[in-house]
Amino acid sequence: MRYHNITKDDMLNGDGLRVVLWVSGCSHCCKECQNPVTWDPNGGLLFDREAKEELFRELAKDYISGVTFSGGDPLYYSNRSDVLRLAREIKEKFPQKTIWLYTGFVWEAVQALPLMEYVDVLVDGEFLAVQKDTQLHWRGSANQRVIDVAASRAAGEVALHCC
Repeated sequence: MRYHNITKDDMLNGDGLRVVLWVSGCSHCCKECQNPVTWDPNGGLLFDREAKEELFRELAKDYISGVTFSGGDPLYYSNRSDVLRLAREIKEKFPQKTIWLYTGFVWEAVQALPLMEYVDVLVDGEFLAVQKDTQLHWRGSANQRVIDVAASRAAGEVALHCC
């Protein structure tokens, strides 16, 4: 897996203070995307041992609520197995931390992925510039949903994350 950046102490991409891993690779190519530099799956840097150690050092801090996977798209086909392994390891080492994941895919298309067992909140759907709204919490366009994954899996239908 390749990535572009690890953002520390982020307050915009999920609740609380978070660490954000911006992965490379996206097939959605949304018009007016905020991160088109992340679309190329061969762009950025190799997510190597040093990058993983940096991510885990940040997650070990008491005041960090969790990690957010964004990009690019963490569910870009070549990212899925690496993100799954990383999410599993994060949940094992830091069970009190939450995992948020941003994707251009919709819940209905990804809900059965093994990765969803480790994701707490999924922000789904492509960014649609015509539905852009800067007043929305944790999403860029009105079509995107902030989904409570565990509640959705239990209910068998989409349950939105509150506040």
